[in-house]
Formats: sequence, structure tokens, C-alpha cells
Amino acid sequence: MTSPEVAPEILRFYAETVDEADRLTTTADGWLELLRTQELLRRHLPGPPARVLDVGGGPGVHARWLVADGYTVHLVDPVARHVDQAKDTGATVELGDARALTAADASYDVVLVLGPLYHLLDRADRDRALAEAYRVLKPGGLLATAGINRYASLFEHAAFAHLHQEPMRTSIGGILATQIHDGEKAFTAAYFHSGGQLRDEVAEAGFAQAEVFGVEGPAWSMLAAAERNTGESFRDTELFRSALAAARMAEPYPELLAASSHLLAIGRRPG
Repeated sequence: MTSPEVAPEILRFYAETVDEADRLTTTADGWLELLRTQELLRRHLPGPPARVLDVGGGPGVHARWLVADGYTVHLVDPVARHVDQAKDTGATVELGDARALTAADASYDVVLVLGPLYHLLDRADRDRALAEAYRVLKPGGLLATAGINRYASLFEHAAFAHLHQEPMRTSIGGILATQIHDGEKAFTAAYFHSGGQLRDEVAEAGFAQAEVFGVEGPAWSMLAAAERNTGESFRDTELFRSALAAARMAEPYPELLAASSHLLAIGRRPG
């Protein structure tokens, strides 16, 4: 089978425009995303040394702490820069595509798909990535996959204090209406999920016990606004600790899913 091609604008964005290795560690809202993703995964992961396939694992931010926790991790990413950066995480690494994994059937205890669904605009491509995750998981194995929340750009650009500008309102209005950003200006091509959609895609791919969590909770954009408008770091502040508490408190309330920047779906391959 020929591997699917990744859109060139996505490869350029991660190879030349942004250093994904810094995204989760240099800003308070990025740090909140990392800490919440860690605690949600640790809540559901089997004990080490389970085998984890980190699909679209980027430069290895999650692979690094998983290896430190005692897991055996193999990372796959379509961006050569990411694969090179991930070589020092303790994981094995491979250049590859979420839609055409080289792993054998039923060979992993856990499959993480924490980035690919962001950039697969067509449902057929997302279904293919989830089908591949299902194929390589052992029966009873854990899937964790992430999506960008449909309303994330609205909160983000309000926090950055330029949503009142007509060009920005037009751009964000288009994302809200279509759930797609074409990547022609800023960021790159991306799909924005609702919580219900992400849950349905995981369930319809055959995964049981599908549930969706809000990662950053309802106060993440306050952190983004504070940092963007003061130029100061808010990582180690009372505001950060309050936002983290809000994310945890929001979990039992599905209506608050729409307030997070990212969504994390959990499911299991039956067996």
C-alpha cells in the first residue's frame, strides 16, 4: 500500500514556521495542556512497561515522559525535523503517516493519536487513521486521540485582543461555520471538532467505552490573555493554579467541553 501524502503546507509549517518542541513548555496555556494531557493519560494507561505507539508524536514531548514513566515507546511522525528531535527521548522513532502505519496487527497496548486528527480535514482520512490505530492495538488496548475544539480560535483570538478587527472576525467566523481552517493565513490547515463529533468518530471506528474530556478547561484563554497582553510568564502563578483547578472541576459537566482548547477522546479496542 502506498503511504498517503501529507499536505505540503502542513509539513512546511512544522518544519519551518513553528518549533513544536517549545509549544507545550513556553506558554502557560501550553503548559496547562501538557499537564492535563499527562494526568488524563495516566488515569487510563495500563501500567509500564506496556508498549505505546505515539502516532504523530512530534518532537517527542509526550514520548519523553512516557519513557521516564517506564513505558516502551515507538514514535511515528511525518515531519523529518520532529523525528530527528525525538531521537533523544529514549523512544524509537520512525518517519511515517497515521493513515498507513508499518506496525503489525495487534502489536501495541496503547496507541496515542494526539496530533494527526488536527490536520486531516476529510472525514475519510480521519477514519483511516483511526482504523489504523484499531488495527495495531491489541484486543483490550487503549486509544487516546486528540482534537482541536471547534471554538478554540474564538477564545484564542479574543484573548489576543484583535477579534474586534473585521478581517479577524471574518476569518474566525469561517472556522466556526465550517470547522475548517484552510491554512492560507497563520497556523496551517486544520479541522476543529466538537466533543460529540470526536466521540462519534472514535465510536464509529469500533472503539468501545468512548468518552471525551476537555483538556485545558474553561479558563485557559485567561492565561493566554494575561501572557499576550503583559509579556510576562504566568506558568508559576496563582492564576495558573486556578485555571488548572477549573479544568479539573469542569470534567463532570459535558456542556463545558466546548470551553477547552483541545479535546481528548479515550476508547478501547474490544476484546
